Amino acid sequence: MIVDKSENLKIKATKLTDSSRDSYNQFMTYVVLYIAAIYCIWWIYRVGWLEAIKKILSILIPSALIILFNVKAGQLLFKSPIVGIISIFPTAIFIYRGSLPLVAGINNWIEKKTYEFVENQDVVEAEVISKEDA
Repeated sequence: MIVDKSENLKIKATKLTDSSRDSYNQFMTYVVLYIAAIYCIWWIYRVGWLEAIKKILSILIPSALIILFNVKAGQLLFKSPIVGIISIFPTAIFIYRGSLPLVAGINNWIEKKTYEFVENQDVVEAEVISKEDA
């Protein structure tokens, strides 16, 4: 059996190209995640923890509900979760609007807990008297 060396080189070159493409994609994914993490840290510093948590929850809860619903609907109706993800646009509006009361309730609960904590602290008021006046 005669093996063509040029064919073997093509196969090796294809494998090398695929592995370099995978490592490039992995590197770019890490770069994007790093930039996103730096931005999130800066944003949390700018607006504060409570506002950041409320905003993150107001984004993540509807997003998670939309994705979970469409994956399950795709599995049940179309026997493929990919078709469910593609059909996300019509249901996204209804699920987003339906999840707004849940998000508002969670945000109110977070605010209520922080206000209760502030009210429970004992605050002692005192006047400042300089040494010269005393």
